[in-house]
This record gives sequence, C-alpha cells and structure tokens, in this order.
Amino acid sequence: MRNYESIREWIKNLKKIVFVTGAGISQESGIPTFRGKDGLWRNYDAMKLATIDAFYENPKIVWEWYSERRRNIISALPNMGHRAIAELEKYAEVVVLTQNIDGLHQKSGSTKVLELHGSILKIKCTVCNYRDEILTEFTENPPNCKCGNILRPEVVWFGEQLPQDVWQEAIIHVNQCDLMIVAGTSLVVSPANILPTYAKQNNAFLVEINPEDTEMSLEMDLVIRDTSANALPKILSLFKEN
Repeated sequence: MRNYESIREWIKNLKKIVFVTGAGISQESGIPTFRGKDGLWRNYDAMKLATIDAFYENPKIVWEWYSERRRNIISALPNMGHRAIAELEKYAEVVVLTQNIDGLHQKSGSTKVLELHGSILKIKCTVCNYRDEILTEFTENPPNCKCGNILRPEVVWFGEQLPQDVWQEAIIHVNQCDLMIVAGTSLVVSPANILPTYAKQNNAFLVEINPEDTEMSLEMDLVIRDTSANALPKILSLFKEN
C-alpha cells in the first residue's frame, strides 16, 4: 500500500482510466447492496431470485421483486462518486465497467459505460430477439412479449454468461488503461473479478476504494479505505491540481 498522494505522480502522463464499479457506489445513492443486510426481500433470498430457474418457477414473484427494485432505482440520484467519475472525462479517456444495473453512471453524465450485468431498466423476451427499455410499469405480471412468451429483465442472472460483445470490449479497454480504479465492489463475482489481473499485466496502476478489505486488496498499488462518494472527489481534485 502506498501513500494516497502516490497517485499524483502517476496521473501526470496517463491517458486512459478504467473504473470497475459495484454495489457499494450505488449504496451511497440509497440503493441496497445485493449481499448486505438489506439483501432480503419479503422473506425471500435475493440470491435465489436472481436465477433463470427461479424465474421460470415463479415469474410473478421475481417480476414483483424487480419492479420494487426498479422503482427505488428510478428515484435514486447519482452521488458525488458517480459525478466525480463523469467529471474525470475532462482530464483523460474514461471507461466505466460496472456490475451495477441501475444506470446511475449514465445519469451522472459518464459517456462510456459498459454494463457487465445488464440493466434493470431494460427488458428482453425469453424466446425471440425482442428488446426494449422499460418506459412504464406493466399491467400484467409477468408481462408477455408480442410473440406470446414471457418478458424478463435484461440483467445477467447467476449461472448466465455475460453478454460476450460487452465482455470482449471491456477486456480491450482494460488492456489499454494506465490506471484502474476499483470502487465499491468486493470482487467476488466472476468473471468481473479478473479484470484487475488483466490491467496489472498491462502495468496499469491499480487503486481500490472500499471501506473493507477484499480478496484483491493485497494486489493493489493503492488502497483507500473510504467510500466512493468521499474518495473519488479527492482523486478528481488531484487531476484539477495537476
């Protein structure tokens, strides 16, 4: 672990920053984390609701759960962490690889966001190629596609592959970055947890922002034990001063 100021020297010549963000940064906007104490809903295990088997077994309860989460997300606002990431685009190329499905990075003004786990604000058909944004609440639960089959949230559930086009693009950006900042994620979910390894192989400077230790903490060049909303504006200020 180096001193916080060690990033000041590193940023002088950097051209590209890649962020890997997780539920911790959105928690500061009032969105409960998936694994935290708020990870239970109506006596259901949230982890068990986020699978294709759970969806086919009880699509009504899964849709109801996602509708509740979506209402909370739509009313949420980006916090200072989100806004700092967006403002960093003034000083370098910035790419956000997020495990979050809430769209808060886009809402804050970030222009290059790859949603590794999809978006709760979008839907797709379980059979045909139909995809769309969710513009209004559905009167049916679960809603049906025009083809007659059930619609589902366009999110990546446990046991499903990440969208391969998104993943391949993410790897390209990681291999090109000078600085990777991992913010608000415990890095326990595969394959997103291997992204810092790719960046390290490219000699990128790795920064972790998390109030708690993670499995990757010892691999980082700089560990900041703070929240994203507190730490990221401080990093932004270093760019402004540089």
